[in-house]
Order: sequence, then structure tokens, then C-alpha cells
Amino acid sequence: MKDYEMWKEEIRKKVLANLDYSKETANEEVRELIRECISGNIVLKTWPVQERQLLEEDIYCSLRGWDILQKLLDNEEVTEIMVNGLECIFVEKAGNIEEYCEKFSSEEKLRDLIQRIAAGCNRTVNEASPILDARLENGARVNVVLNPVALNGPIITIRRFPKNPITMEKLIAHNSLTKEVAEYLKALVKAGYNIFVSGGTGSGKTTFLNVLSQFIPGDERVITIEDSAELQIQGVSNLVRLESRNANTEGCQEISIRDLIKTALRMRPDRIIVGEVRGAEAVDMMQCLNTGHDGSMSTGHANSAPDMLSRLESMILVGMEMPLNAIRKQISSGLDIIVHLGRLRDRSRKVLEICEITGCEEGEISLHKLFEFVESGEDER
Repeated sequence: MKDYEMWKEEIRKKVLANLDYSKETANEEVRELIRECISGNIVLKTWPVQERQLLEEDIYCSLRGWDILQKLLDNEEVTEIMVNGLECIFVEKAGNIEEYCEKFSSEEKLRDLIQRIAAGCNRTVNEASPILDARLENGARVNVVLNPVALNGPIITIRRFPKNPITMEKLIAHNSLTKEVAEYLKALVKAGYNIFVSGGTGSGKTTFLNVLSQFIPGDERVITIEDSAELQIQGVSNLVRLESRNANTEGCQEISIRDLIKTALRMRPDRIIVGEVRGAEAVDMMQCLNTGHDGSMSTGHANSAPDMLSRLESMILVGMEMPLNAIRKQISSGLDIIVHLGRLRDRSRKVLEICEITGCEEGEISLHKLFEFVESGEDER
């Protein structure tokens, strides 16, 4: 008797052969066709109902869903999915990484899934352009790396975000910050301070930026600029969301973060929120902060608040040749507050420090630490 995977592949091929490609086939029609193929098979008719339903669902997910990743994407506990070629799949739950029991049966299926991800966001990924940053319909962030860059096969990394946006109350409940700090940050956002959120990978920068945006007055015009749209701005009706675009072989020109920032300045924004600054766009971001767009926000990777200032200096130098002293004056004039986040040994994410930029003295940017997280001991974690 054929095993489950062989039957799954056989029915899948039969469904594909019977699809009408001259029209758009609805999802329910695909499900009905799968049921007909299963019920028309003499062997599969003898299977228990639950096994046939499982087979139907798995085949449907391979055709219209995300194949074996669908169960993980539907699981609210999973925050990160890491596909390391055909070898293995790892998932992150509650800050812990564990290996997933299933694998892709062939590289063809894995590549087919990658092409559907790319097509869903109107982007291209192939050997000529082997890196893709995209997002799924549910808002999850996807990074894809193909050969020849990825030596052990196609790599997919998916970052899932909660369906219900994290609120400041939830962060307080998780001991990410105190109520006093939360009230202080709320006042800063409402007052229109320019805030930069820094931290390492996975420290929760985007989530924290979403939380801060909940305090933006509802009557202001906000423009968000991102590589791949992840921000979930709540309570702002006058909201414009912009997303960058890579160049492709079909003749579409690249539209960079820098291009979008320049365009945003002509769209009458009250506040501009840049999802992440990681390169020469830091030049344009600083110009935004220095041209009257109070209350603007962004994020960046760094090990501490002072390190974030050094990284900003380096990124601005990449985008424009100008004296370091002039760069530091621009940063100190444009930025008001740096909120630095971190991920601790117990896997918890916390606000580690909040610093105020007080000016530029003797060629150095002055930082005044307002709040700092200090470990007072250890518990069972």
C-alpha cells in the first residue's frame, strides 16, 4: 500500500490536471475538486473520515495555502518560522527555538511556494536576484534567499505578528517597562517629540513603534515608509502607507526608502514614520526631523543608545559627504529621544534605557539618561 505522502502527491497531480486554467478558480471549487478526486479513488474511499479530511486539507494547503507551513502560520504561539532548505524547519515559540517534525518532500515544492510568495506581493526572486523581502496577506514578514547565495538550498524566514496589536497595557503586564515610563512616553508622543527606537534583532522594535503610534492624536496626518509593510498604526484615519520596491527584470525601476521619504515631504505630513533606517536613507530621515515634522519616529539596529548615534553618523556618511561635526549637529537638532530595547537571558524583551539628546557640545552629541533598567537579582528564569 502506498504511504500517505505518495497518495497526497498522486491526488495533488490529478487535481492540477483537472483544473480549468482558462478562468479564475475559486478556493471552494478547488476544495470540491480535491474531494471528488479522493472519493473517486477506490483505496482512499476505505480510509477513515478523519484521515480523508486531513488529506484534503493538506492537498488544499499545498495548492492554495502555504503547504506544510500552513499549520505553523495558523498557530498563534509560533512567532518565527525558519526553513533551512530541505534539511529542516525550526520554529520559535515563547522565545524558545525547536525543530519542526515535518519537512518539504522536494525542492520543487519549496521553490513553488517561494514563487507564490513573490507573486503575491508583485516581486521577483530567482538566481539572478536571489534575495527577497516581502510580506504575506496576514502581515507576516518574509525573507527568502536562494542559490547561489544560500548554499544549503532555498531559505525562508517568516516573522509572524500578533493579530491583535500589542498595547502599552500588555507591555506593562509583561514587565517590559513600568507604568511610570509608559506614561512618560505617552506624553512625549503626544507632545510631538522625535523618537528613535533602537535595539538588536528580535528585541521588539517594530512592535514598540506600533505601541507608541497608538498615542498619536487622531486628527494628524501620518505617513509610514517601510521596506515591507509591517507597521499596524491604530487610531489614525488620515494615514498613508508607502512601501519600497526593488527593480526587476520586467523593467520596473527601484523605488527606495530615500525616494519615498522625499515624496512624503510633498504629501503634507504631520508626522513621518520610517519603519527602519539601515543605510543612506538616514540622510533624508534627518532632513525630515529638521524640517518641522515634529513627532516623527523610526527604528534602527544598535547595541545601546550611544551606539545608535554612532551608527546614524556612519549611515549619513554613506549617503552624503559632509563634516562629522555638521552631521552631529543635525542629529542633535533633529532627534529628541532614543528608546533602547533589549532581549535578556530569560528571553524577555524590555526597555533597557531611555535617553534624551540635549545638544552638541565640543563636537560630541550629549546624552542624558532618563530611565534605565537595572537587574537587581535573579529569579527561577
